[in-house]
Amino acid sequence: MTHIHPGTSTRRGNAFRPYLWGGAALLLCVPLIAMQFTDEVNWDLFDFIVMGILLGGACGAYELGTRLSGHWAYRGGFAVAILGGFLMTWINLAVGIVGNEKNPVNLLFFAILLVGAIAAPLGRFRARGMARAMYATAIAQGLVTAYIAIAGYGYTFVLAGFFIAVWLCAAHLFLRAGEDEGTGA
Repeated sequence: MTHIHPGTSTRRGNAFRPYLWGGAALLLCVPLIAMQFTDEVNWDLFDFIVMGILLGGACGAYELGTRLSGHWAYRGGFAVAILGGFLMTWINLAVGIVGNEKNPVNLLFFAILLVGAIAAPLGRFRARGMARAMYATAIAQGLVTAYIAIAGYGYTFVLAGFFIAVWLCAAHLFLRAGEDEGTGA
C-alpha cells in the first residue's frame, strides 16, 4: 500500500501547464500590442527573443519543479524562486539595477542567481537542500547589496529587501515541504 504524505499528490504532473505556458505567451504579446498604441514601447526582434528565452526558461524550470515533488509547498517554493530569478533578470536586462543595463556592476546580480543555481543540485533538489540554497541566495543578495553601497555604486536596499524576502519565502516553503517529508505522516 502506498502512503501519501499530507499535501502531496501521487501525480507529479502539472495541472496548471496550459495556464503557465499560455500566460507566458500572453505576456510575450503585451509589448507587441502596446507597440501598436504608443511609441514608449519599442521592442525589436532581439528583445522578443530574449524575453521568449526568459519566459521559456522560467516555465521549463517550474515544470522541472513539479516533477521533483508533488508537495504543494515544494512547488510553491520552486515557483517563488523561479519568479524571483525571472524578475531580477528582467529588471537587470531591461533597465539595470545599478545605473543602467550597461553598468558592469549589474553582473553581480547574475552571480546571486548563480549561487542558487549551484546550491540547488548540491542539495540534490530535496526540500531541505532547496531551503539551504535559498538561504545562500538571500545571503548572496545581502553581500552584493552591501558591496554596492560600500563601493559607492549606489543604494539598492529597497529592491534588495524585496528579493531577500522572496528568497526567504521560498526557503520557508521548502522547509515546510521538508517537515512533511520528515514526519513520515
